[in-house]
Amino acid sequence: MKSDSNNSFDRVYEIVKKIPKGKVMTYKQVSILANVKTPRVVGFALHVNKDPQNIPCHRVVFSNGSLTPGYAFGGINVQMKKLKDEGVKFKDNGVVDLSSSLQ
Repeated sequence: MKSDSNNSFDRVYEIVKKIPKGKVMTYKQVSILANVKTPRVVGFALHVNKDPQNIPCHRVVFSNGSLTPGYAFGGINVQMKKLKDEGVKFKDNGVVDLSSSLQ
């Protein structure tokens, strides 16, 4: 079972590596492309990401554009700053404008 989990995480990482600067994907999109059972698996994988420099987990958001309160690399404010620095657009309510930033 553990090797299947590792394999799932590797598939998630391969998808997330391909998200370009200035774009985001949703947990659901990543889960479908990585062929994992649920978007939660994506969250678990990104939470233990050992290479955030090359696997930009900050570019993965919820389906409504909201950010992850438990962002493992500094919290929600750090995630927002990283995305804004890359040119991701936000709405007035603090969620990502998916109409312009979705991969």
